[in-house]
Amino acid sequence: MTHPRLTNPFKHAPEGIKAMVALEESFKTSGLEHSLIELVKLRASQINGCAYCLHVHATDARKAGETETRIYLLNAWRESTLYSARERAALAWTEALTRVADTGAPDADYDLLKAEFSEAEQMQLSLLICAINVWNRLQVGFRAIHVNEHTHASA
Repeated sequence: MTHPRLTNPFKHAPEGIKAMVALEESFKTSGLEHSLIELVKLRASQINGCAYCLHVHATDARKAGETETRIYLLNAWRESTLYSARERAALAWTEALTRVADTGAPDADYDLLKAEFSEAEQMQLSLLICAINVWNRLQVGFRAIHVNEHTHASA
């Protein structure tokens, strides 16, 4: 079983965390659909193996009306017909930037992005992808533990 490496890692960098939270708040007025934001956060968290973030964003997506089927199939979005062209472009860009060391952000993925998103939306989406990757790296790196509904029914 994994154990947290720090009791409260965020108290050690309050200004940095404050800036990250402000960035997260900016996505609410970014023009990006809430459902798209949650799909992007989920997909990056799947790639990065962040159980904490997967739990948070799957819960948030459900609360916002996302279907169980779309959440379950997200890892295989390329083989599913349940995602719109705009969502597919965002998911491809999410994978490209999350794995940038391997992908180099290919032109084919950028072309999909450019066809579905304005330049302002491209920037907002890219900031969103960068932000969730920061959160994933912090949570994985410091071994954050997600809520366990089986033992924390009141949480």
